[in-house]
Amino acid sequence: MQGTAAAAEGRSRASPDKAVESSKKARLDLADGHMKQEAAGAGDGGPIVGAAYIPRVELAVRIDKQVLHCPLCTLPFKPPVFQCKAGHPACGGCVALLPFGQCKACVDGVGFLDPCPAFDVVVSSTRIGCSNAGCQWYVTYHEVAEHQKACPHAPCQCTEPGCSYVGAAQALAGHLHTVHLVPVRVVQYGKVSKLQLPVSTTRLVLLGDDNCVFLMTMGALGAGVTAVSVVCATARAATRPRFTCKMWVNLEPPPAAAANCGKQDMVLVDMDMRSSSSPGPVVAAGEPTFLTVPPMYLVPAAGDGASMEVPLHIRIDKLSPWSDTLV
Repeated sequence: MQGTAAAAEGRSRASPDKAVESSKKARLDLADGHMKQEAAGAGDGGPIVGAAYIPRVELAVRIDKQVLHCPLCTLPFKPPVFQCKAGHPACGGCVALLPFGQCKACVDGVGFLDPCPAFDVVVSSTRIGCSNAGCQWYVTYHEVAEHQKACPHAPCQCTEPGCSYVGAAQALAGHLHTVHLVPVRVVQYGKVSKLQLPVSTTRLVLLGDDNCVFLMTMGALGAGVTAVSVVCATARAATRPRFTCKMWVNLEPPPAAAANCGKQDMVLVDMDMRSSSSPGPVVAAGEPTFLTVPPMYLVPAAGDGASMEVPLHIRIDKLSPWSDTLV
């Protein structure tokens, strides 16, 4: 009995020391200087101290591209991802087409594909940088294709004959100006700009308030008629128009009509502006809307009576509120 009591007393005396030692081991120094206290399931009713916040850290790694693609359809994995007990993965779309969810890779035919939450975490957190120059987005791997369709930095093509230049819209504007000597004008949204354009003009770059690039094209339609069109230079596939555009020219009234405050003739077009990644010359059959300028609306160029100009008024408005799908 004495031996048993002494042993019990020894255990009782040793308990506080072990508790202190355990407490010391449970506290860890973090890299940022904070202390992390691990929860202890002690029966003394004391409070459980929660773990301190650990900041999220991202790693740049290299991984075999095949790992992120379904072996059945070869498309990128996206949640939910399935896996059999032998480790063969498949995407949810393919599993839905398999009889009873049986794994096609298992030779014995008894493997069944079940959801794999761990794989879902991997494919949801794997991100890659957009390949378009100037784009700073890092996109979830299985959403890259959708991002490419909506990326505002997607490349545009120069359609000048013999030129193979490809670049972002702003870079294309600089290329057209420096290499092909296309004039550049700045326009303000919601305000009318008057442009005196020689009929020999074929291209004109317009820059909006937010550096959006618009390309105006002019061309002859026959019988002295000039066609004028403008597009937003971007590879972005907008689901609806981002801008509207009004263009018009006024017919100079005769002196008698001006003296009598007569009405002034004009031709006008009010259109939703379309987007184009390779804006080319005006082709009447290929343009949904353009301004037709009859020859009598042309005016002599200042200081050169032999040259004629288009006295064009243009107003570009940005639709607001405007939004489109951007990953």
